[in-house]
Amino acid sequence: MGSLLDVPGMRVGHAQRVGDGWLTGVTAVLAPPGSAGGVDVRGGGPGTSETDALDPSTLAQNVDGVALCGGSAYGLAAAAGVQQFLESEGQGFAVLGGVVPIVPAAVIFDLGRGGDFTKRPDTAMGFEAAAAAVRAGEADDGALRGCVGAGTGAVFSRGRYKGGVGMASVAIPAGPMQGPPGAPEVVLPEGLVVGALAVVNAAGTPVFPGEPPTGLSPTVVGGAAPSSANTTLAVVATNAALMPAECKRMATAAQAGLARALDPSHTLVDGDTVFALSTRAVEFEREPDFARQLGLFVVQTASAEAVRLAILDAVRSAKAVTTPAGTWEPYPAPPAG
Repeated sequence: MGSLLDVPGMRVGHAQRVGDGWLTGVTAVLAPPGSAGGVDVRGGGPGTSETDALDPSTLAQNVDGVALCGGSAYGLAAAAGVQQFLESEGQGFAVLGGVVPIVPAAVIFDLGRGGDFTKRPDTAMGFEAAAAAVRAGEADDGALRGCVGAGTGAVFSRGRYKGGVGMASVAIPAGPMQGPPGAPEVVLPEGLVVGALAVVNAAGTPVFPGEPPTGLSPTVVGGAAPSSANTTLAVVATNAALMPAECKRMATAAQAGLARALDPSHTLVDGDTVFALSTRAVEFEREPDFARQLGLFVVQTASAEAVRLAILDAVRSAKAVTTPAGTWEPYPAPPAG
């Protein structure tokens, strides 16, 4: 299955509060200095900040981290804490007198699920999540999945089941790929990988291979009506050396994985948002142009699959939660395999 941490240099940290009215948290994804980024927003009810900074035409061409937060629009305050932590490390866009970390953010709606509508993430929780960020091998990988961070208060299938955080990765095989007829082979370098992290708080129901959704119609007939309290968030990262415009296209391609994993997706009542990051560590052939196209094609294809697998991992990793606001059981998902 793998994880986002299979991309060398990436760090992930969580902070959460549970009990005494709380059921929410923050997930910080920290990228190494010099990383590029992009974003694709498909849901009709997003809550985001600093996404315009990821436009390929803007001044800052690097991104330092991504904050995924509970608390709906209130939770965007937590992104400032992630910024503060990165500033303490000296990472960010260099300006006179210091640095300004570029930290786009997106939120899920979990207000009141712990029993108190006013208990939501703040700047201190964002700093805590960033300070807890670890690299591969520095912490139990299982502790980074499930009802943690931004997934602490997540639910899905119109509020019926407990959601959470999941991760996955896809290794891209090295070696020759055939170009157009008569063209020379394109050789993909060693070590290319795409990893993803997803927070599942969707209106839709997961779709597992060979397992149709459990009778939950996408219409309101015979079921609960959808609310505006939904969103699936994902961060997909690669060590392939991409430019910001290519990260944007990677995020767009990765949205296909979200659509394959959740039925329905990208609805008016979802805030579905995918961030894409490139650590720019591994160069691939760009000349002639078909070599560039093939390299980008395989990265984009892997991005969609990594996001799909991360979403299904989040569904499998969730545990039952009971608060004064209700009880949410895990989805009856098939075992991984």
